[in-house]
Amino acid sequence: MKKSIVTVSLLCCLCVSAASRNPGKPQEIRIGNALAGKRFDGIGAVNGGGATSVLLKDYPEPQKSQIMDLVFKPMFGASVSTILVEIPGDGNSTQGSMPSHSHFQGDANFERGYMWWVLEEAVKRNPKLTLDATAWSAPAWVGGFWTDGMVDYYIAWMRGLREVHGLELDALGCHNEKGWDADFAKHMRRALDERGFRDVKLHGFGNWGRTKLEFLPRMLEDPEFADALDIVCAHTFSEIPLYKEQREMVEKLGKPLWNSEEHIYRKGFDCLITIVKCFNENYIVSGATKVVNWYDIGAVYPLEPYSQDPPMILAHEPWSGHYVVREALWGYAHYGQFTRLGWQYVDDACTKLDGGGSMCMLRDPASGDYSIIVETKDAKAPQTVRIQIPKGLSADKLCVWLSNERAQFVRQADLSPRGRTLVLNLEPGSVYSFSTTRGQVKGSFDDIPASKPFPFPYEDAFEQYTHPAEYGYLPHYLADLIGCFELTERPDHQGRCIRQTVSEHTLSWAPEWHHYSILGDVAWKDYEVSADVYLNPGDEAGLMGRLCDVGSGYGIWAKGYYLKLDDQGKCTLVLTRGKPNPKELIGDAEQQAAILARKDVEIGGEYTLATATVAGLSACQWHNLRLRFEGDWITGCVDGREVVKAQSDHYTHGMAGLLAPLQEKKVSTPYFDNLRVSPL
Repeated sequence: MKKSIVTVSLLCCLCVSAASRNPGKPQEIRIGNALAGKRFDGIGAVNGGGATSVLLKDYPEPQKSQIMDLVFKPMFGASVSTILVEIPGDGNSTQGSMPSHSHFQGDANFERGYMWWVLEEAVKRNPKLTLDATAWSAPAWVGGFWTDGMVDYYIAWMRGLREVHGLELDALGCHNEKGWDADFAKHMRRALDERGFRDVKLHGFGNWGRTKLEFLPRMLEDPEFADALDIVCAHTFSEIPLYKEQREMVEKLGKPLWNSEEHIYRKGFDCLITIVKCFNENYIVSGATKVVNWYDIGAVYPLEPYSQDPPMILAHEPWSGHYVVREALWGYAHYGQFTRLGWQYVDDACTKLDGGGSMCMLRDPASGDYSIIVETKDAKAPQTVRIQIPKGLSADKLCVWLSNERAQFVRQADLSPRGRTLVLNLEPGSVYSFSTTRGQVKGSFDDIPASKPFPFPYEDAFEQYTHPAEYGYLPHYLADLIGCFELTERPDHQGRCIRQTVSEHTLSWAPEWHHYSILGDVAWKDYEVSADVYLNPGDEAGLMGRLCDVGSGYGIWAKGYYLKLDDQGKCTLVLTRGKPNPKELIGDAEQQAAILARKDVEIGGEYTLATATVAGLSACQWHNLRLRFEGDWITGCVDGREVVKAQSDHYTHGMAGLLAPLQEKKVSTPYFDNLRVSPL
């Protein structure tokens, strides 16, 4: 392991002393002696809102710990001060789904999944980290997003967090992007107070768009509603800041304002500087005292949506241990390593810059230490800012850290005020952190393994998971897109297997499709995927292949092929082209067939390529299912015998997967064992 502090470099140093070239009249910043400003509630990132850490759970050591250090360890990497996590609910919420602690009413398993591990490891690194959570989806049994069943669901998860994992939640969101409900907020607040969670702050409502704060007038009219919400929150203030009238209403309510999900979908250094711009302007323009970006660690397959942007770390290869630190991480560091929860903004020094860009000053009320975070993304030329430092703030010299297109998070020469006047000479396209604090580090590791392709051939008989709870009941490398493919005992008690355990349509954040899980390499071409399947009465089970798309994030329709078998022996080979649009297919059957045959038109939907019936097959038996790709020919076999075959050149490569088809009133819950993917 290598921890490094990059010292002053004459080559990359953009001088910030009074000796720098002065491009024009300086912008004067005068700070009143009152040092007025709101409490700083932190900057951080979301873990969840999709199965964003599904592959992180499978990483080897020390790489798994390195990744967590880079995000959560104070004064090392991003050094975030808060985290917002998804309370898993079995439904798709962008990249995929995470297993609920309660698949059905009465079910309670607080070791299922990996979110518990994420929180434990984050707090282990930073005990002062504030923990925030909300739900994107929920099991059907709760009855609706705004019901007392949902209240009970939240309380049960929080008890599991406390009693099983020894962690306390600091804040709870009412829900993610599903509107608002005043009565739910009242019931939730009452339940928190009465059931041992009085200290948990309730925030609402986590919506986006122009109507995201439409509940504010109701709060002003309804004192009980206003008392129920400790914090007002919404999403994407960089996209739609608060209007003047909305800021006035929030001020009148006397509530803090949080941005509970910001979006910065950019590449390279542009992502870094835009993150800092976002943090600054969220306070300057909208008054938000806490900003949480979506999302932290991209531990998903590259095929999945948002797998490259916006995470601060890409962790796509648990089999190799390889990961990549994006420039974005150092945008968080420019705040995270120079501020602390409970500091205060200094309003007089939180402003847009005349020459383009923005700056925020934050201070420690106890010690007088302070930090100034500056970005000049929109500047066209160098500019100078002169700040008069009043008594009450430290007179010590300031450390200076710089990021630009050429180098990120580089320490520069210290800067000393002259007679309590601080002169900042700023270059365009740069990020600066000036601070009287010390101890900042550009953390790094020199033993990151090289990238390797997914192991091929691949097989898993699921017998290696001696204690399934240690794995969160989830097998290696499978990434559930919706539902939960969970380690369990075989129904014949002859060892372990996996089962899709969600039997009902979830209250999903996004439109549903069949429940399925993926693994492998999108470059695979000719191969076969096989598994033993066990069908309960009324079930179907399937294998998937050549998956080259799994949806846009809001919806998870796949593009590829699947072979499914039902408990009556019906075997069907299907081409799936993603989410259908009724407007795509027009004309009579012949015209529609011509449209479907065109290579330049991608018509959504599922199309049967071949079907047959296997005689003598029934439920409650194990059968081997095999799906084979060889050039344009696709073959489906049951128990070693070819049953269906078709020719299709629509998709030539892609990943493999397991499928539990969605039916009209239920979802299949079949068992799978002896999963294999092998070359021809």
